[in-house]
Amino acid sequence: MTGLYHPHFETRLEKALDALGMQSDHACIPVLLGYLQQLQRWNKAYNLTAIRDPEKMLVQHVFDSLAIVPVLRDRWPDRDLRVADMGSGAGLPGIILAICQPGWFVVCVDAVGKKTAFIRQAAGILGLKNVRAEHGRIESMDSLQADLVISRAFASLSDFVRVAAHHRAPGGAMMAMKGQDPVAERAALETETGWFVKHAVELSVPEMDAHRCLLELETGPEGTS
Repeated sequence: MTGLYHPHFETRLEKALDALGMQSDHACIPVLLGYLQQLQRWNKAYNLTAIRDPEKMLVQHVFDSLAIVPVLRDRWPDRDLRVADMGSGAGLPGIILAICQPGWFVVCVDAVGKKTAFIRQAAGILGLKNVRAEHGRIESMDSLQADLVISRAFASLSDFVRVAAHHRAPGGAMMAMKGQDPVAERAALETETGWFVKHAVELSVPEMDAHRCLLELETGPEGTS
């Protein structure tokens, strides 16, 4: 494929998917590159992300979001999910999840209208019928009743729980993508909300020499709901 990204991106995506144990997802590469192309085009006018370099977009946005796919597949191996991506920004990780898991329905929520407009446009161009963008304040919306409520670089763990916990369906999961394991945020989460980190997975992001983790949050009997 050609476009606003470099031709070798396709090879790098192949290697990244292989490194993540996602060899069967090579068919997703044209759509992933199409998303990256749309992101770069829109970013010039609408400042969707502070990252301008397509090389860095590939690693810090696409590879970073792809790294959670195997974890989620292991958790829900034979089930289609309803996913709520909170503070989705440019559709990360929501659009990446929708590309890799066409049976999942992903709602991308953001308070910035230009970002949800981009998500709608990109989903339309890429043919992602399993993506919906919602513009509004997360805490003010009616519950999305999601099997998985997830966020990436969105807010502190405590704030994430406060604004988004009501979107979790009964029996559903809340997960936060973070950099290095946030020890102080973990402590604040327990003391301020009654929630705690139930499970932590260290992520290995291809071509990235930085700590990343995926935290699953759970509430005690007196936690924020």
